[in-house]
Amino acid sequence: MSSISIIYAATTVLSLLLAVSYCCAMKKKEIWMLLLYFSVFIVNGGYLCLSISKTLGEALLANRIAYLGSAFLPLCMLMTIMNVCKTGHRKVATAVLLPITCVVFLIAATPGYSDCYYRSVTLDITDGLTTLVKEYGPLHSVYLYYLVAYFAIMIGIIACAIIKRKITSASHATILASVTLGNIAVWGIEQIIDIEFEFLSISYIITELFLLMLHIMLQVQEHTAKTGAEAFAAENSAAQTSGVDTAAEDGETTENMPTDSDGEPEEPIDEYRRFCDGIALLTITERKIFDLYVSGKSTQETAEAVGIKENTLKFHNKNIYQKLGVSSRKQLLYYANLSNETEASEN
Repeated sequence: MSSISIIYAATTVLSLLLAVSYCCAMKKKEIWMLLLYFSVFIVNGGYLCLSISKTLGEALLANRIAYLGSAFLPLCMLMTIMNVCKTGHRKVATAVLLPITCVVFLIAATPGYSDCYYRSVTLDITDGLTTLVKEYGPLHSVYLYYLVAYFAIMIGIIACAIIKRKITSASHATILASVTLGNIAVWGIEQIIDIEFEFLSISYIITELFLLMLHIMLQVQEHTAKTGAEAFAAENSAAQTSGVDTAAEDGETTENMPTDSDGEPEEPIDEYRRFCDGIALLTITERKIFDLYVSGKSTQETAEAVGIKENTLKFHNKNIYQKLGVSSRKQLLYYANLSNETEASEN
């Protein structure tokens, strides 16, 4: 067996181990992450089978297996990124993209049955390594456009999430950008340089590791917030039992704000700057709560929209107020409206 086949064997075993490890180690599994892991395994398994094929029929079958993983992998990667970026309409996106993915795979699987994808294909075995010598057909560009479209959508989603501050952590944004741009770079190099080895087999595994690291970071962050919320709820319950008023922590208080001679709130420059800087520090959940408050939602409506209990919402309120340097929802809305008016005047 050639050294390239050995590398394919190693990447296949590694991708399978990563998929199994994800299933066993992660308590809270994301379905698209799971499908991503098995897609990478299928891709690498296809590359391995192709490299050791002895007949053209075996090689074409292995090629179809590799394309099965390669066609569904971008969809899984996109949906994983959409989950991380809290992008809406994921069900609609799945309903639209899944049929397209199936069609692209069926087109890529036609060699041996039709000449629309490969006009002609022959087998070449050199030093124990089997490769396909192909002459591309009229529909081969469909797969190229398919990948370009997926990569463009991924970049757009990440950019929008950063602009809208749905991703507030620089490390999270860096991981997502590195994963997407890294695969684009590897794919682009393979289109320009004619090489026997599929470097995407390694690039996909690196993608898995980066996304797994991001997934773990998000779960740790969520667990920390949940633990803090439970502690705050217990503290709040004890305070209510002892007669302490906790309305301030619920964001419904109306503390005195600086006013001018007409009784209207005036702009405390330092507090306003702290408020603007603090928005970037909000977590994804906190930013969603912030946006719901700004849109006029009540406490109950906000809790229902986020899918949390009101005691948990109080915990998030406390963190939001601390980061923004405000002491009530009234003050939060005042500065939020002021910020919107400032941005509108600048535009």
